Amino acid sequence: MMAVRAVNSCSMFRSAACPPLVSFKIQCCYYHFRSLQLRRKSNLGFRLPACRSERQFLNRSGSQSCLVHSLVDSVMQELVAIRKRLRVFAKVKVSSGELLEDKLENQVLQKGLLLEFKKDSDRVLLAVAQRPDGKKNWMVYDQKGVSCSIKPQQVTFIVPGVEKFDHKDISNFLQKAEDNLDPALLEFAWVELLEKNKSVTPEELAEMIFGSAEPLESYCAHLLLSKDEIYFSVQATNGSRSIYAPRPTVQVEELLRRKLAKEAAEKEFQEFLQLLKSAKAMPAHAKPLKSSWMAEEKLRHKIESLEAYAIDACKDNDQKKTAGMILKELGLARTASSALNLLIDIEYFPVHVNLDILKFNIRTDHSEDVTSAAESLLADSSDRDELNRKDLTHLKVYAIDVDEADELDDAVSAMRLQDGRIKVYIHVADPTKYIEPGSLLDKDAMKRGTSVFLPTATYPMFPAKLAMEGMSLRQGEVCNAVTVSVVLHSDGSIAEYSVDNSIIKPTYMLTYESATELLHLNLEEEAELKILSEAAALRLQWRLQQGAIDTATLETRIKVANPEDPEPIINLYVEDQADPAMRLVSEMMILCGEAIATYGSFNNLALPYRGQPQSNIDVSAFAHLPEGPVRSSAIVKIMRAAAIDFRKPVRHGVLGLPGYVQFTSPIRRYMDLLAHYQVKACLRGESPPFSAGQLEGMASIVNMQTRIARRLSNTSLRYWIIEFLRRQPKERQYRALVLRFIKDRTAALLLVEVGLQATAWVSVGAQIGDEVEVKVEEAHPRDDIIYLKEVVR
Repeated sequence: MMAVRAVNSCSMFRSAACPPLVSFKIQCCYYHFRSLQLRRKSNLGFRLPACRSERQFLNRSGSQSCLVHSLVDSVMQELVAIRKRLRVFAKVKVSSGELLEDKLENQVLQKGLLLEFKKDSDRVLLAVAQRPDGKKNWMVYDQKGVSCSIKPQQVTFIVPGVEKFDHKDISNFLQKAEDNLDPALLEFAWVELLEKNKSVTPEELAEMIFGSAEPLESYCAHLLLSKDEIYFSVQATNGSRSIYAPRPTVQVEELLRRKLAKEAAEKEFQEFLQLLKSAKAMPAHAKPLKSSWMAEEKLRHKIESLEAYAIDACKDNDQKKTAGMILKELGLARTASSALNLLIDIEYFPVHVNLDILKFNIRTDHSEDVTSAAESLLADSSDRDELNRKDLTHLKVYAIDVDEADELDDAVSAMRLQDGRIKVYIHVADPTKYIEPGSLLDKDAMKRGTSVFLPTATYPMFPAKLAMEGMSLRQGEVCNAVTVSVVLHSDGSIAEYSVDNSIIKPTYMLTYESATELLHLNLEEEAELKILSEAAALRLQWRLQQGAIDTATLETRIKVANPEDPEPIINLYVEDQADPAMRLVSEMMILCGEAIATYGSFNNLALPYRGQPQSNIDVSAFAHLPEGPVRSSAIVKIMRAAAIDFRKPVRHGVLGLPGYVQFTSPIRRYMDLLAHYQVKACLRGESPPFSAGQLEGMASIVNMQTRIARRLSNTSLRYWIIEFLRRQPKERQYRALVLRFIKDRTAALLLVEVGLQATAWVSVGAQIGDEVEVKVEEAHPRDDIIYLKEVVR
């Protein structure tokens, strides 16, 4: 084994590396052994092989060569001779009868000794002992010229053979030691000692590999052993004295493998850092695509670690450690914001990335299986309720929604009966034509819980094509629906109701703005729309008489046209929920919910019956506040949370209803779809697919996803409102309503033009409900920070 190592590496004895044996020729190089104080080769008795003539080892330019087997024989003979001479010249005391205690005898500290001590967990320093400090401690001068007191247990090595060392020479001594360290020397000693199954002290190792146990050589040997992680392990320690034993071959091979793997990983890490630095320095048009960072596993792991760090969602310590190391090496703080800014700088993330989508793991697309199943359903035109659908295509049908709505799942109609009463129809899209409980699409929808509506995008509960082309109500086309028709008493209460499968043909697709405009025009040809508005007014008045609380306020909508751009176009709309068209739609949806709750109760159906205690709210106590956002804000602050009963209707005090079931958005909300499953089964004369207990179990899952989606929507909306304000001219002023006082003169304000609530100090004299003018001093959407200042005239 010695011969093989000598021929292949020539690393032992600190020789120059020997060229490989190629094409039966070998070039000769002069072996060079460098001692720490002077050149030595005679101590080890190492000589060059027998081939002496340089001309015999020239390269291919025309020279003679030695036969390989002659050289190998010479090397083998020389190694045998070396081993014999080592037994004679090396003064390694490894006799079997020697006790470990003798080798571990600790040297007493005294003035002038050169010693190594542990300063802290990361630093080891050289120092010269100066004088005792108390009973056990010693004052020392370290390599940095600093005097300090150390404990005996801090001493890790006392350099042998030194009595009166000058601390001014420590740096020179240390430099010489560092210059002559070669870990490759340990392999030679390891082979010898492993073969003999012997341990070694630093002095013995110095004698073995340097031919001398002088102070410098002994300290070098100590450094090699104490820093070695491959060939030797500590066998025993007593104070500053340690004995080292050679590790088994299998263990060394494993450690070498790990070392190589570590070095490869470090090289890979440095290459990744360079990629990051290069990407940061590139102009925007030249930066690598996001997909390029995911192309290779070695890149993907590191970039995903940074991404997880940025959203504070590291899966394990490895991700956290990797991201922290990257940030540290780049000179960045190890914070989530640093990771985020780095990813934005390399354009892995856009400037306005929505971190909550990543943090909450919102699914922004559908799997191939779900999409494929949706395509198949669209191709199937069968309808199991076809024979039982009521033809209502003669009615004028209004679908009223925001202008960017993709999923239209409700519409309304109305007529005046001969007796003067109003009959209204609430038509709801019928997705159960395509979806059955327990199907692939149903399970996927339940996991999502709801469609997610953001200023930058919509993530539908069902695949977009199925939702928009199959399920949604479409203008001028015959569509399947579930229609809830209600005849109202003159006071707005329900006189009659029915629930039917139907077919309708939507006449108008109106935005809230256009519907309000039509109402104001009061056109004779749109008498049905006027009747609907009248019905809505009756219903609101009746509900208020039943104890309902009007919480109408301002509602902000934002549509961002190109969210990937650093400066995207922001379209902002503020809508008053008391607007006639919005009142019309909301009242009809509430009416539908009351009718379905009544239908469910009559048929003993398990449904998600929603209720909300009023908490004995005395609305008259808020009569002094202006109607609208100010009063609504005050009332909402004391309202109790809603509850769901799956067996029977419960009073919904805030709406002023004896029972209520959300039913009008089955394409967008899974709980509405569950209500459709139950009602549709009843219409067919079948048993409902779910019991109350089953509904309750599914609702717990769905409601959790719904809360996440609502939070995501709210935070995203607020982000873009603040970003909108950030871009406005600094001198722009905004109207703000004082909603309430938080502390002293610090008030909660509602910015009327943008529909945003924020806080600011207002001057003495301003009261709740007053309108003040403010300016935006600072706006930081990423940190959800906005500073307002009142404009005092």
